[in-house]
Amino acid sequence: MPKFKLDEIDHQILDILIENARTPFTDIAKKLLVSAGTIHVRVKKMEEEGVIKGSTLTVDYDKMGYTFIAYVGVLLENSSLTTTVINKLQAIPEVTVAHLTTGKFTVFCKLRARGTKHAKDIIFQIDNIGGVQRTETSISLEEVINDKKRLMHTIFNDFKI
Repeated sequence: MPKFKLDEIDHQILDILIENARTPFTDIAKKLLVSAGTIHVRVKKMEEEGVIKGSTLTVDYDKMGYTFIAYVGVLLENSSLTTTVINKLQAIPEVTVAHLTTGKFTVFCKLRARGTKHAKDIIFQIDNIGGVQRTETSISLEEVINDKKRLMHTIFNDFKI
């Protein structure tokens, strides 16, 4: 159970910020009928406690020309090479997410590319990393769920006193 307790005002602040992290504190204050200073102090406290970690910018990759998404499972020759391989993956900007995993692959990556040729070049680049035994790729046909907000609302509701 978390040490930091959130009260109803904290939850309302988080609900608003989950929907739009750029909402001005004055707008939140008006909606919740409290002062902007109260919002500022509470957000600052939630940041200090690690409940809130910055804010994010969402980019429409399609509009930027990166319409191709693939998932690449990476099997290593030896698990002692994990850190080295991860550092090499981190140097490939098109690898946007990487997870250490159990099961068939040591690392599972998401990559974004401009198209199939570009994706092939990135996958070959991953294949050529020292210590990579082989890769297996799945192509995303369409992203049908990408909604972190629902989970955040559920988590914050679980913290209610």
